[in-house]
Amino acid sequence: MSEKATPLEDKIRHALNEGRILILGTQVLLGFHYRAVLEPRFEHLPAAGQALAIIGLGLLLLAFGLLVAPVAYHRIVERGAVSTALHRLTTLAVGAALLPLAFAFAIGGWVVAERVAVVPPAAAAVLVLALTLGCWYALPLAARRRLKTEGETMAERQDIPLRSKIEQTLTEVRMVLPGAQALLGFGFAAILLDSFDHLPTSSQLTHLVGLGFIMLATILLMTPASRHRIAERGEDTEDFHRFTSRMLLLAMAALALGLSAQVFVVVRRVYDALPVAGAAAGGALVFFVGFWFGLTAWIRARQPASAAGARPAAGREAA
Repeated sequence: MSEKATPLEDKIRHALNEGRILILGTQVLLGFHYRAVLEPRFEHLPAAGQALAIIGLGLLLLAFGLLVAPVAYHRIVERGAVSTALHRLTTLAVGAALLPLAFAFAIGGWVVAERVAVVPPAAAAVLVLALTLGCWYALPLAARRRLKTEGETMAERQDIPLRSKIEQTLTEVRMVLPGAQALLGFGFAAILLDSFDHLPTSSQLTHLVGLGFIMLATILLMTPASRHRIAERGEDTEDFHRFTSRMLLLAMAALALGLSAQVFVVVRRVYDALPVAGAAAGGALVFFVGFWFGLTAWIRARQPASAAGARPAAGREAA
């Protein structure tokens, strides 16, 4: 029995919402890993535990970067239109991000077991890893089936109504916002911790700069809501769609800088080595900027001129 194919617009909307679910889960662990190194008990962990905490932070940043990548692609390459390429990228990003998330969860289980000493840390990590991989990969693969759908062939690229474009843009804002939320709470709370006073002056200044970028990202992400209520009075306009896209991309740039600055603080706190901290922060910044902006700009530049010019024209018709 054949089933009717899900429209491409709906598939992408579902994929973005599913990515947002994963980001909401990621933000909790992200905030924990950033703050953990400033807690007094962190110094009592063995060297292996401290190293695992840093690895866990790196895995979470990798997952967050993968989950947010479709947002940049949608804004920069597709400019609000939907396409099979965007759907494939979002599906791939979600599937790939689950793997580092699973290992980050396992590391969290190791750290908890190390402190509580109810079960061996290695056993706790293996148990959590098996549970996450089983739920996130084994069960879906076992249930996977090849659907026979009516109208299965999708157009390579489709324009959608302005209302849908704005709805998707606001969904993408809600995808990026949790990353800023996780760091904003950490940034303010860290200043009140006793261990913050013992950080080198350069680390304290870097933390403040990073906090400033996170605040900027949060403010930019909240600006479209104000604009839509005050300036547009709730109306859907092409100007609002373009404005929200710009605010979203600017916020992602600020967020990349803020995330990288806090990586410097965390790594230097653990290893007390300026070159190592600088390399870690630089690597994080290159990953975020290169993956979110460099790669997408390169893809857009390689598009044929006819394809590049088709989307703005379609957007004006939708307006």
